[in-house]
Amino acid sequence: MTISTEKRSQAKKAHRATAFAAESGLISLTDFRNVYGSTPASRVRLIRQGVRAVEVKDMVRMMDTPQERIFKFLRLSTATVNRKASRDEELSAEDSERVVGMSNLIGQVQAMVEQSGNPEGFDAAKWVAHWLEEPIPALGGECPASYMDTMEGQKLVSNLLATMQSGAYA
Repeated sequence: MTISTEKRSQAKKAHRATAFAAESGLISLTDFRNVYGSTPASRVRLIRQGVRAVEVKDMVRMMDTPQERIFKFLRLSTATVNRKASRDEELSAEDSERVVGMSNLIGQVQAMVEQSGNPEGFDAAKWVAHWLEEPIPALGGECPASYMDTMEGQKLVSNLLATMQSGAYA
Protein backbone atom coordinates (compact mmCIF):
# COMPACT_ATOMS: atom_id res chain seq x y z
CA MET A 1 0.00 0.00 0.00
CA THR A 2 1.49 3.35 -0.98
CA ILE A 3 1.56 6.27 1.40
CA SER A 4 -1.07 8.21 -0.55
CA THR A 5 -3.36 5.16 -0.68
CA GLU A 6 -2.83 4.63 3.05
CA LYS A 7 -3.65 8.28 3.77
CA ARG A 8 -6.82 8.06 1.67
CA SER A 9 -7.83 4.91 3.53
CA GLN A 10 -7.25 6.62 6.89
CA ALA A 11 -9.19 9.68 5.75
CA LYS A 12 -12.13 7.49 4.68
CA LYS A 13 -12.13 5.71 8.06
CA ALA A 14 -12.03 9.03 9.89
CA HIS A 15 -14.86 10.38 7.73
CA ARG A 16 -16.99 7.29 8.39
CA ALA A 17 -16.33 7.59 12.13
CA THR A 18 -17.21 11.29 12.10
CA ALA A 19 -20.40 10.64 10.14
CA PHE A 20 -21.36 7.84 12.54
CA ALA A 21 -20.66 10.09 15.51
CA ALA A 22 -22.81 12.86 14.07
CA GLU A 23 -25.69 10.49 13.27
CA SER A 24 -25.60 8.72 16.62
CA GLY A 25 -25.01 11.79 18.74
CA LEU A 26 -21.58 10.55 19.76
CA ILE A 27 -18.69 12.92 20.15
CA SER A 28 -15.08 12.71 19.05
CA LEU A 29 -12.54 12.04 21.77
CA THR A 30 -10.22 14.73 20.42
CA ASP A 31 -12.92 17.40 20.36
CA PHE A 32 -12.04 18.21 23.95
CA ARG A 33 -14.35 21.18 24.37
CA ASN A 34 -17.32 19.14 23.11
CA VAL A 35 -16.44 16.19 25.35
CA TYR A 36 -16.40 18.54 28.34
CA GLY A 37 -19.55 20.35 27.26
CA SER A 38 -21.51 17.22 26.36
CA THR A 39 -24.13 15.66 28.56
CA PRO A 40 -23.16 12.81 30.87
CA ALA A 41 -25.47 10.57 28.79
CA SER A 42 -23.44 11.38 25.64
CA ARG A 43 -20.19 10.55 27.41
CA VAL A 44 -21.69 7.30 28.70
CA ARG A 45 -22.70 6.33 25.14
CA LEU A 46 -19.16 7.07 23.95
CA ILE A 47 -17.69 4.97 26.76
CA ARG A 48 -20.07 2.06 26.22
CA GLN A 49 -19.43 2.03 22.47
CA GLY A 50 -15.70 2.00 23.17
CA VAL A 51 -13.28 4.69 22.11
CA ARG A 52 -11.42 3.90 18.91
CA ALA A 53 -7.78 3.20 19.75
CA VAL A 54 -6.74 5.37 16.79
CA GLU A 55 -8.45 8.34 18.46
CA VAL A 56 -6.59 7.62 21.69
CA LYS A 57 -3.31 7.78 19.81
CA ASP A 58 -4.46 11.04 18.18
CA MET A 59 -5.21 12.50 21.62
CA VAL A 60 -1.78 11.49 22.88
CA ARG A 61 -0.12 13.08 19.84
CA MET A 62 -2.00 16.29 20.59
CA MET A 63 -0.68 16.15 24.16
CA ASP A 64 2.88 16.03 22.76
CA THR A 65 4.03 13.55 25.38
CA PRO A 66 5.36 10.02 24.82
CA GLN A 67 2.42 7.65 24.56
CA GLU A 68 3.93 5.28 27.11
CA ARG A 69 3.78 8.01 29.76
CA ILE A 70 0.15 8.93 29.09
CA PHE A 71 -0.84 5.26 28.91
CA LYS A 72 0.87 4.67 32.27
CA PHE A 73 -1.14 7.54 33.82
CA LEU A 74 -4.35 5.96 32.52
CA ARG A 75 -3.33 2.37 33.28
CA LEU A 76 -3.55 1.36 29.61
CA SER A 77 -1.45 -1.30 27.95
CA THR A 78 0.68 0.27 25.22
CA ALA A 79 0.72 -3.02 23.29
CA THR A 80 -3.07 -3.32 23.45
CA VAL A 81 -3.70 0.25 22.30
CA ASN A 82 -1.19 -0.10 19.45
CA ARG A 83 -2.64 -3.46 18.36
CA LYS A 84 -6.22 -2.18 18.47
CA ALA A 85 -5.22 0.99 16.61
CA SER A 86 -3.62 -1.05 13.82
CA ARG A 87 -6.87 -3.04 13.50
CA ASP A 88 -9.12 0.04 13.86
CA GLU A 89 -10.74 -1.44 16.97
CA GLU A 90 -12.23 0.11 20.09
CA LEU A 91 -10.94 -0.07 23.63
CA SER A 92 -12.96 -1.79 26.34
CA ALA A 93 -15.54 0.29 28.19
CA GLU A 94 -13.30 0.28 31.28
CA ASP A 95 -10.31 1.66 29.36
CA SER A 96 -12.54 4.03 27.38
CA GLU A 97 -13.88 5.54 30.60
CA ARG A 98 -10.42 6.62 31.76
CA VAL A 99 -9.55 7.96 28.30
CA VAL A 100 -12.80 9.95 28.09
CA GLY A 101 -11.97 11.30 31.55
CA MET A 102 -8.64 12.60 30.24
CA SER A 103 -10.33 14.18 27.23
CA ASN A 104 -12.91 15.74 29.55
CA LEU A 105 -10.12 17.19 31.72
CA ILE A 106 -8.45 18.76 28.69
CA GLY A 107 -11.82 20.21 27.67
CA GLN A 108 -12.28 21.59 31.17
CA VAL A 109 -8.95 23.41 30.97
CA GLN A 110 -9.80 24.71 27.51
CA ALA A 111 -13.15 26.02 28.81
CA MET A 112 -11.45 27.61 31.84
CA VAL A 113 -9.01 29.51 29.65
CA GLU A 114 -11.80 30.62 27.30
CA GLN A 115 -13.81 31.91 30.28
CA SER A 116 -10.87 33.55 32.03
CA GLY A 117 -9.11 35.34 29.23
CA ASN A 118 -7.67 35.12 25.78
CA PRO A 119 -7.35 31.48 24.64
CA GLU A 120 -5.44 32.42 21.47
CA GLY A 121 -2.24 30.39 21.24
CA PHE A 122 -3.08 28.28 24.31
CA ASP A 123 -2.88 24.52 23.78
CA ALA A 124 -4.93 22.84 26.50
CA ALA A 125 -3.79 19.31 25.60
CA LYS A 126 -0.10 20.18 25.91
CA TRP A 127 -0.70 22.22 29.07
CA VAL A 128 -2.56 19.35 30.76
CA ALA A 129 0.16 16.85 29.80
CA HIS A 130 2.79 19.08 31.42
CA TRP A 131 0.70 20.03 34.48
CA LEU A 132 -0.16 16.40 35.27
CA GLU A 133 3.51 15.74 35.99
CA GLU A 134 4.02 18.70 38.33
CA PRO A 135 3.94 18.05 42.10
CA ILE A 136 0.98 19.90 43.61
CA PRO A 137 0.95 21.00 47.28
CA ALA A 138 -2.83 20.46 47.49
CA LEU A 139 -2.17 16.79 46.65
CA GLY A 140 0.46 16.43 49.36
CA GLY A 141 3.23 17.00 46.83
CA GLU A 142 2.00 14.27 44.51
CA CYS A 143 1.54 14.77 40.79
CA PRO A 144 -2.03 14.86 39.41
CA ALA A 145 -0.99 12.10 36.97
CA SER A 146 -0.92 9.64 39.87
CA TYR A 147 -4.70 10.09 40.19
CA MET A 148 -5.66 9.67 36.54
CA ASP A 149 -6.00 5.87 36.61
CA THR A 150 -9.33 5.92 38.48
CA MET A 151 -12.54 7.87 38.00
CA GLU A 152 -12.46 9.11 41.61
CA GLY A 153 -8.92 10.31 41.06
CA GLN A 154 -9.95 12.10 37.88
CA LYS A 155 -12.79 13.81 39.78
CA LEU A 156 -10.29 14.93 42.41
CA VAL A 157 -8.01 16.41 39.73
CA SER A 158 -10.96 18.08 38.00
CA ASN A 159 -12.12 19.61 41.29
CA LEU A 160 -8.59 20.84 41.97
CA LEU A 161 -8.55 22.62 38.61
CA ALA A 162 -11.93 24.23 39.34
CA THR A 163 -10.63 25.38 42.73
CA MET A 164 -7.55 26.86 41.09
CA GLN A 165 -9.73 28.80 38.65
CA SER A 166 -11.93 30.19 41.40
CA GLY A 167 -8.86 31.43 43.27
CA ALA A 168 -9.63 29.37 46.38
CA TYR A 169 -6.33 27.55 45.88
CA ALA A 170 -3.31 29.61 44.96
